[in-house]
Amino acid sequence: QVQLVESGGGLVQPGGSLRLSCVASGGIFRLYVMGWYRQAPGKQRELVAEISRGGTPNYIDRVKGRFTISRDNTKNTVYLEMNSLEPEDTAVYYCNADRRVAGSEYWGTGILVTVSS
Repeated sequence: QVQLVESGGGLVQPGGSLRLSCVASGGIFRLYVMGWYRQAPGKQRELVAEISRGGTPNYIDRVKGRFTISRDNTKNTVYLEMNSLEPEDTAVYYCNADRRVAGSEYWGTGILVTVSS
């Protein structure tokens, strides 16, 4: 059983920056593809970015050039650096760990990011 704990959310003005962190415990971190998802009010949860076991990132088009996902396998931590934030980025952000086999996907409880002036 893997536990994921997110931190770093909060209120930021448009154009500002935040860095989210997700610390994993209870599993072999390097075996998991790590991802950040978000769910805005009234919308479905969507993938924002993910990073492979080897460190290759992948982003949705709307955050390319603004967000950076990274992982530190020595600290069992995945990060999401978010720059040039827009009101449309307001959502609850969830950390995800997935070994890509049945029954091996885990979620954090989510953390709120609010972009507003």
